[in-house]
Amino acid sequence: MRIALGCDHAGFALKKKVKEYLEGAGVQVDDMGTHSSESVDYPDYAKKVGTAVCDGEADRGILVCGTGIGACIAANKISGIRAASVWTKELARLSRAHNDANVLCLSGRYMDIALARELVDIFLGTPFEGGRHQRRLDKISDLEKHNP
Repeated sequence: MRIALGCDHAGFALKKKVKEYLEGAGVQVDDMGTHSSESVDYPDYAKKVGTAVCDGEADRGILVCGTGIGACIAANKISGIRAASVWTKELARLSRAHNDANVLCLSGRYMDIALARELVDIFLGTPFEGGRHQRRLDKISDLEKHNP
């Protein structure tokens, strides 16, 4: 599995730890920045990660910003991205099982590495259930096509 990983300045410290964790587990990581805690704009990194996922350069993406919310909003503007800002193990599971989320968004300011590792493991390890959930994803795809 190949992961596109990105963050803003507020997510830099946690992104660095998530990267080390993933690489230690043998996961291929494409670190799309930022590479310091100097102030940057999270939409720039959401675009890089989201585009890599949509273009097939990565299987899934992980974004880290201060809350996980801003990066999630920005990533979801990219057609084909289903980003989820996740704070609990059950939400990580459901984001994949029911929503086939392809980008996980984490909080660099309000989440420790232990929880982040658990959420990443669940996100990467949970398959999409399909079935009735596919019908709903098809409707989301239709919304993207008709967005003015």
